Amino acid sequence: MSAAMAVVLVPGPPPSLELHGPLEAAHLEAALALLPACEPTLERHSDTHHTLTVAPHPYPVGLLSDLLSAAPARPRPRPRTRSTGPASRPRAAGCGRGPRPPAVPASPLQRDLLLDTLVRPGAGLHVEQLLARWYGPLDLPRFTAAWRTLYDGDAALRTALADSAGAPPSMVVHPRVDPRIEHHGAGGADWHSLVLCERLREFDLRDPGQLRIVLLDEDAPPGSGSPSGPTRILFTYHRAFLDERSVRGLLRAFLRAYLADGRPLGGERRPDVRDHAHWLARQDTSAAREFWWRAAPPPDAVTLPAVRSDDQGTRAGEAQEGPGHGRNRARLTPLEAARLRAWAAAQGATESTALHAVWALLLYRAAARARRPDPVAVAFSVAVSGRGITLAGAELLSGALGNSLPLDVAVRAHMPVALLLDTLSGHALDRAAYEWVSAGQIEDWTGRRGTAAAPFESLVVFEPQAAAAHTGWGSSGTGPGRDAVVDELAEAGVQLDPPEVLAAHTALPFTLFAHHDTSGGLVLTSVHDRARFQDADAAGLLSQAALLLRTLPDGRGALDVSGALELLDGIPVPRVRPRPAAAARVLRAAARPGAGTICLLPAPGSPPGCYDGLPEFYDGPQALVTLPAGDDPALYLQALRPALARGEPVWLGGASGAGDAAWRAAERIAAHGWQPPLVAVAGAADGGTGLLRSLARALTAAARRPRLGTV
Repeated sequence: MSAAMAVVLVPGPPPSLELHGPLEAAHLEAALALLPACEPTLERHSDTHHTLTVAPHPYPVGLLSDLLSAAPARPRPRPRTRSTGPASRPRAAGCGRGPRPPAVPASPLQRDLLLDTLVRPGAGLHVEQLLARWYGPLDLPRFTAAWRTLYDGDAALRTALADSAGAPPSMVVHPRVDPRIEHHGAGGADWHSLVLCERLREFDLRDPGQLRIVLLDEDAPPGSGSPSGPTRILFTYHRAFLDERSVRGLLRAFLRAYLADGRPLGGERRPDVRDHAHWLARQDTSAAREFWWRAAPPPDAVTLPAVRSDDQGTRAGEAQEGPGHGRNRARLTPLEAARLRAWAAAQGATESTALHAVWALLLYRAAARARRPDPVAVAFSVAVSGRGITLAGAELLSGALGNSLPLDVAVRAHMPVALLLDTLSGHALDRAAYEWVSAGQIEDWTGRRGTAAAPFESLVVFEPQAAAAHTGWGSSGTGPGRDAVVDELAEAGVQLDPPEVLAAHTALPFTLFAHHDTSGGLVLTSVHDRARFQDADAAGLLSQAALLLRTLPDGRGALDVSGALELLDGIPVPRVRPRPAAAARVLRAAARPGAGTICLLPAPGSPPGCYDGLPEFYDGPQALVTLPAGDDPALYLQALRPALARGEPVWLGGASGAGDAAWRAAERIAAHGWQPPLVAVAGAADGGTGLLRSLARALTAAARRPRLGTV
């Protein structure tokens, strides 16, 4: 080959390769011979411009781009190829099977959740689970028929991401979806392994039916005389499609359908996710923008109840279990929970506000340890149902509505705790009109998207008793809190334990969940990111929160902040590692807003700074960013997140050898609802001017494609 080949990968299906430069047949044949067998189609536009399409799909086109943009490979046996005029591309799966269902835009909240999942592969973010135990006979065909009835009647169960079509993510409701039910006999699987595997198994978000149901039969207890034991049921769902309240409500509806032998119980439920999307589209955001411009926490607010530590190791004797997320649990007894409720009510507050006040106290304590002067602004996010909106029937709506909003308060050492409770109650009430506003929207409106001033580092979630009963299960005793379906199941010889939620991992360093168990105790569960918190520090933080909740009701009515924190004297303030510095390095800012971003990926063996001179050769308007060689490929996605969040065009590029990683990143972007970016690959990874000229040529060729103007 007399000159370097520049390759532009174009998404399909199937994907194609635009080849710019002299094409030698032997080099193409040698490259194809190194990869799985295929049926390539080569379209010639000129001596230096060809389009190569390979089938079947999927095919490692990223690797093929690396081979073609590298120095000519040694010739191999000639594969069978066919050269034609216009490339004949196979239909995408599902094409030609009738009209596609109409798409509705994904909500701002859904886009936030999808972005979190996109940039953290393998972390299991926003995958939540509900666990229950079924005692008594379980008729599997009847069980399946009941869920099929629900799928037919609830649009949320038939919703999936639409194929990207030049716009931010959108959702479609499919006309018919079969429930996903997997059944294991007794001894067929280990329960804890099953739960973990289901949590970490990524969803295909474009495949409808974002609820997976797994049944595991247990052996009968020794001496019970029963031929079989109970059945464990695991519901796994992605919070971009369903929230906990939705799944509890669906479980209750399923029980009704099961008792009715799986027969339909009416038509489709309305309102549904489409009605909610249309309601959101009609909202005037001007009042919300103005409110959050005033009410957003200040940029210097304390956002984590821990002191910064640059120590990346572990304490002596401490076992760090590995990367990912850790989980801890604490519990207030029913008596302690009742005392907390009574104490909060005496201050004119609720139990959830008491939990918020405790979190504010812990944030203030960390600030005081860092010698911040009074008053100290502390900020955290609080969970809201997302159903406090003016859409009729929203309280029963299934979908991704569960949201979180920032809450902040200025705390002083001698501020009465009663005043802290009252202030937090008032701030929460002010925010009640904006349950539909997402964290990403607030960051955009306040100019904090992608900055270090975002106030979203910890989240407090409180599921009150009334909500738990309303959304699918009553108490185990008698009285108004007991759901009648419990008695009807008992008549059929079936008992279902109240379901327990296994809270999702979030993108935040620390999340605190609180709910009541069936005996009236208050269960506290924390989930922490091990990249920021060591396990011992996270466990200590949870135990300190539980200690304050137990002991605050013992204080005097005029107890102030400093007096409340004396309860923790002698207990160390937890440590937190600093937020990782952004790995992306900006070579050139965008020439204008909305121009987009090109992320340059390091190829194996490429020298540091190999792309630094590219702005001299490529004069396109996009921002140019690059990453150090050897970094985690997930960082490529994180570097593109701000542009994706703004709906701007994104491209990926790099020297020969970076094509495979770039294409896999592009496919992941597409799998989460955004249009996959083009990928430009060219030049040897030697850092010379040849690389820069070749890569600039590939990017210029990519810029000529009209589809690049949109995402």
